[in-house]
Amino acid sequence: MRTSSAELPRPSDYQTWTKSPGTALQAFATDADAGLDTNEVLRRRALFGHNRLRESRPRHLLAILAAQFKSVVIAVLAAAGGLAFLFSETVEGVAIIAVIAINSAIGFVIEWRAVRSMEALRQMALIFCVAIRNGAHTPLAAEELVPGDIVVLDAGDIVPADLRLIETAKLQADESTLTGESLPITKSVDPLAATTPMADRRNMAYRGTAITRGVGKGVVVAIGADTEFGQIFHQISSAEPSHTPLEKRLNALAERLVWVVGIIAAVVAGAGMLAGRDTFLAIEVAIALAVAAIPEGLPIVATIALARGMWRLAKRRALITRLSAVETLGATSVILTDKTGTLTENRMSVTVVQLAEAVVRLERSDNAEGAIFRIGTGTPDVGAEADLDELLTTGALCSNASLQRAADGAIEATGDPTELALLVAASGRDIWRDALLQKFPEIREEAFDPDAKRMATLHTDGSRVRAAVKGAPEQILPSCTSVRRRSRDVTLDAATRQQWIERADQLGRKGLRTLALATKTMPGDAGDPFTDLVLLGFVGLEDPPRVGVAEAIARCREAGVSVIMVTGDHAATARSIAEELGIAEEPADAKQFVEGAELGDLIEVADNTRLGDARVFSRVTPAQKLRLIDWYQRQGCIVAMTGDGVNDAPALKKADIGVAMGIRGTEVAKEAAAMVLQDDEFNTIAAAIEHGRAIFSNIRKFVIYLLSCNISEVMIVSLATIAGAPLPILPLQILFLNLVTDVFPALALGVGPGAASLMTRQPRAPNEKLITRTHWLRILLHGAVLSASVLGAMSYAIVVLDFQASRAVTVSFCTLALAQMWHVLNVRDSMHHWISNEVTRNGWIWIALAICLALVLSAVYLPGLAAVLALHNPGIAGWAVIVAASIVPVLVGPLVRRAVPLRSPE
Repeated sequence: MRTSSAELPRPSDYQTWTKSPGTALQAFATDADAGLDTNEVLRRRALFGHNRLRESRPRHLLAILAAQFKSVVIAVLAAAGGLAFLFSETVEGVAIIAVIAINSAIGFVIEWRAVRSMEALRQMALIFCVAIRNGAHTPLAAEELVPGDIVVLDAGDIVPADLRLIETAKLQADESTLTGESLPITKSVDPLAATTPMADRRNMAYRGTAITRGVGKGVVVAIGADTEFGQIFHQISSAEPSHTPLEKRLNALAERLVWVVGIIAAVVAGAGMLAGRDTFLAIEVAIALAVAAIPEGLPIVATIALARGMWRLAKRRALITRLSAVETLGATSVILTDKTGTLTENRMSVTVVQLAEAVVRLERSDNAEGAIFRIGTGTPDVGAEADLDELLTTGALCSNASLQRAADGAIEATGDPTELALLVAASGRDIWRDALLQKFPEIREEAFDPDAKRMATLHTDGSRVRAAVKGAPEQILPSCTSVRRRSRDVTLDAATRQQWIERADQLGRKGLRTLALATKTMPGDAGDPFTDLVLLGFVGLEDPPRVGVAEAIARCREAGVSVIMVTGDHAATARSIAEELGIAEEPADAKQFVEGAELGDLIEVADNTRLGDARVFSRVTPAQKLRLIDWYQRQGCIVAMTGDGVNDAPALKKADIGVAMGIRGTEVAKEAAAMVLQDDEFNTIAAAIEHGRAIFSNIRKFVIYLLSCNISEVMIVSLATIAGAPLPILPLQILFLNLVTDVFPALALGVGPGAASLMTRQPRAPNEKLITRTHWLRILLHGAVLSASVLGAMSYAIVVLDFQASRAVTVSFCTLALAQMWHVLNVRDSMHHWISNEVTRNGWIWIALAICLALVLSAVYLPGLAAVLALHNPGIAGWAVIVAASIVPVLVGPLVRRAVPLRSPE
């Protein structure tokens, strides 16, 4: 075959699964036995490159550092610092630059810690395989493969590239990470129709999937970015995550503050200069206003509050990889969840056994690490027990799997998941395959035939031969002439046969994989094991739901969060799990279930009630998951997406927050996600939602607290300037309050546990601002009360106590400091319960107040600090005024809350 390398078909243009093995070999100019020679490999590598994914460059340290300064708040502070240096106010300038440095350093350290490159994807490429080169089996790295290489597959191998299979022997592959299909796929070499979806292309083996059984051989038809895995990698790279709701809200708040700062500073400074005041004084007022209006402690407190939330979630086994995503789950209104490995355990399990006169359900046992099952409360009678044991014995014999109990009690399992499920069920009755083989040695095996869908093993049973048979009910039933009933074989007449057919249909409609088990005895091993069988019964198998998932889904529903299943698995299986877990709402009508084949047309409809009603999407491709997330986001939903497979990675990155499974999840999924559940427990998501809501509520509290404090400072400076009075508080004093005394109470608010009613509320509206108009009105009123208290105290000190300006400034400074400290008690959720509420029960609040009080006293009485801040001892009379004036805001606070009630319950 001397076809030119340039003439080789491209995967996007050549539907390899539609071709016969011979045609595929000819198209790729290769030989099944000899493979490619070295020269041809080099020519093809020059044309197609290495079998690698395109690598994305990780963010450079300097880029991360530069990003910390792309903030409106930082820009305003930098301008204020520049003005301070320009007018030789070096101390103030240095202080402002120090604030910028602290904020930037904290953001840099945390973001650098959270930065993730696509290293996991590249590591997946570092696998090895066996290819036929120059007529010999040659071990080599997967990245050395080229189109046309012949790859040899064996159980346990990771498929190194997309292959068109040309030889198979009992070959099965686990493709759950790529397609979502929970069962291993039995492979064949027969051509398929062009319309066959990827999940059903049984003559293909895809890069990144695992061979679970058998052997095979395939020709490489796609490498690197052209593989199905490579296409997903491209989707991950192009599915850029949007900013989280918190990031959007804080940015909007900062922009609004800048406008407020600019307008107020320009008006006040301009008015001062028009009144004939010194230009330097006008500029100093502008600097003071800029410093006062910007809550310098906000980025620090927000970052630490989010980091604290990250730490608390980590204790709950939820690892956050993007800091601001901590609160995103609290805003989530829709969770799109994968089924396999997320809602279910990603392993097959026998859940029901249909005998002639009994239905036996197998329940999970808590012993042996959950690997052993026991019969439930409806224990069958002795006759049914004998029939059950005979069926389980047959299932254990007709197997190639192995289940052994080690000396330490651990269970060691290898083999096909379905056969392992049968062995596990048998072990629940203390029936073990190794012991059975000693009693009934295996003579030969009739291997599983994908077309006939059946398998048999023959065993020595004294002087006779015992056949153990399993397979699809529609294949086994026609071969049965009798049925086992209470240890007796009864003729299988037409009416009884029809009953068994209906039983098989009922199990199938429940989404169970149904196997029929039968047996017979023969005089020798030369006979046909598939004739004149005795039907023992059916077993129904499923990938069982994970423990606690149903409760977590119910909790999400109570919190107003819709849980939607999006899976690549079959419709019947998805429906069964959805109904069992409560995802499908009662009554479970057809409108709640949508298959991937009809999803494309539905998404194009602008006003689509069908998609809005759907609770289960089955046979969905990775590309459809991305479109589905986009559809929900266009409806105004905050979307969380859970998953564990390679096929989930693009959707995990596209969603507002991607949640990956940490134990069963692939590294690709973990890298794409914003949160990784280290315990794989879906109910951890419900806990994360509660934490997220608490964090947002706390952030709102401390933002309201900080802004009301800062607005009061703006009012104080503005009113004093307009009145022609001395500045009641100087720029450095404002910085001290904003960075020291304000930060500690705000930080205590940020790490509080939150209100107990958080999970009974509906999710926030997607367009709800961090600070609403009602909040702004409260902030202004609280600020006005704080300002009145401070200006009143300063006026009293000057007029009544006859204090000089410097001592009067100390009175106004201390009054503002203490008033802001007590003001923290005004930001509780409930306007009732003055004494016992989430603020007063927060121990950090009292620690913060104690620290702040110590800092205020230090600012007044420590000589060096007092000199820098221009503070003086106010004396007993001064302190009396300070204390009296400072408690006014906390007394008036409830009146402000009553005057401006929030629309939603507090």
